[in-house]
Amino acid sequence: MDDAVYQCDGLTEGDIAFLQKMESGLGILADISRSDVLMYAQLSSDQAAVIAQARPHSISPVHAGSLLGRIVTSAEQPLVLRALERGRFSQGNLKLITNESPIIQKVHPIRNVEEKVIGALSIETNLLEHERHRRRSRVFQQALGLLQQMVLRGELEGAQKLSPFGEHDGIMVIDAQKRIQYMSGIATNLYRKIGYVESLVGKRVSSLKTTDDNLASIAVEKGRCIEQEVQEGNRIWIKKAIPLATWEGQPANWRKFLSWPTRNSHPPYQVMLTIHDETEARYRERELEVKSAMIQEVHHRVKNNLQTIVALLRMSARRARSEETRQALQEGINRIMSVAVIHEFLSHQESQVINIREVSQRIINQMRQGVLDSEKQIRLDLRGPNVYLPTRQATACAMIINELLQNAVEHGYERRSGGTVSVQLVDEGDGVTITIQDDGVGLPADFDREQAESLGLQIVRTLVEHDLRGQFELNGDDGVRAVVSFPKLIGGDEFWNEPE
Repeated sequence: MDDAVYQCDGLTEGDIAFLQKMESGLGILADISRSDVLMYAQLSSDQAAVIAQARPHSISPVHAGSLLGRIVTSAEQPLVLRALERGRFSQGNLKLITNESPIIQKVHPIRNVEEKVIGALSIETNLLEHERHRRRSRVFQQALGLLQQMVLRGELEGAQKLSPFGEHDGIMVIDAQKRIQYMSGIATNLYRKIGYVESLVGKRVSSLKTTDDNLASIAVEKGRCIEQEVQEGNRIWIKKAIPLATWEGQPANWRKFLSWPTRNSHPPYQVMLTIHDETEARYRERELEVKSAMIQEVHHRVKNNLQTIVALLRMSARRARSEETRQALQEGINRIMSVAVIHEFLSHQESQVINIREVSQRIINQMRQGVLDSEKQIRLDLRGPNVYLPTRQATACAMIINELLQNAVEHGYERRSGGTVSVQLVDEGDGVTITIQDDGVGLPADFDREQAESLGLQIVRTLVEHDLRGQFELNGDDGVRAVVSFPKLIGGDEFWNEPE
């Protein structure tokens, strides 16, 4: 409730508490009446403030945004000020500057327990929905009227815990004799799906092999709105039971005198039952759970296979007699580990977008543990912000960073005792630049990047030009500076959806 309520003269703490209790029922009232519902309190003889608002989930709302705290005058809202001043119900057309559609406005005075007017409740419906409502069953119209009266009396207990009522939900009205007096078209179709092909209007709810009778009884016994998720046949439904008092002027504690059913009396209430079919949503959730479990199993097996391959390569490297062979095997291990880093990220998160900075840090840690010569003081630094990329781009970047780091560590300090290799990430909005620089011996004087036979550089060049569609620069001044720049993908991995 908006703080404007505390600026309204004449409202006691009890009045404000009553209005707050009323507010809890506005949501379900707006949904079922397919109307915007606004609560006003009077500021002066010519001004009122919107202190509460509910917009329907069952239809497009009349008001696109929040009106809480808005102050209106009698010229803008004559029916509201009339209800506040005279305490009478009134109905008319509402003109909205931002909405050319005709709006029907019904304004009810809100009275406290002493029958003093303390506010006004405005129910605003577009003309098309208003005409549809006029053509609905009289039983439904009466039930909706009872719902409105219970909200106005602050007697709709438990309404704040109800989930929204949507445009595809059905409605059933059960009378005091536990007979079904009304079923909406949607409700009729829903019950046909569980085998009730004939009309249920006039039948006792206890004759149905559903949870309706029990749910309605609980709602009446507890005197509050109840919501349950139930299995009806092969359907999963979310049902709401709303007990509606039918006595006018009854005391607020009328419920304690009631029981349902009674043998010699007719309890003064009805029950409105709403039905939401959650079946398809639940099936989709289960499918996602199954797929998630399968993906995790695949991740687990891939991880084991990668570990097995790395173990075999390490074993072969230890047994190799040639230093060149051992170095080639170690490079293969590092390449597999760079791919494994991406796989590890994917296996622990649902998103297909990966933080390349975290990937870079993981690769650097692996380099420190398995590649750096313990006799040399080589420092690896990472700089730059978090950069998020889709999976395919992140995988390519991981392999590129691995190759360039490995090249810098192995060849940049052959005749030196140590130095620093830095990885710099730059997020340029629609593109990314990765710079890897060392302060080592630099490139040979006759070095030609295009003619270089190094497998690592060939891999980098292929990944940059073909996978990332970017540019690769390699400079040899004061060490080696490798720069990779490429555009970000818009919308994920569609870039690689071409047939190969």
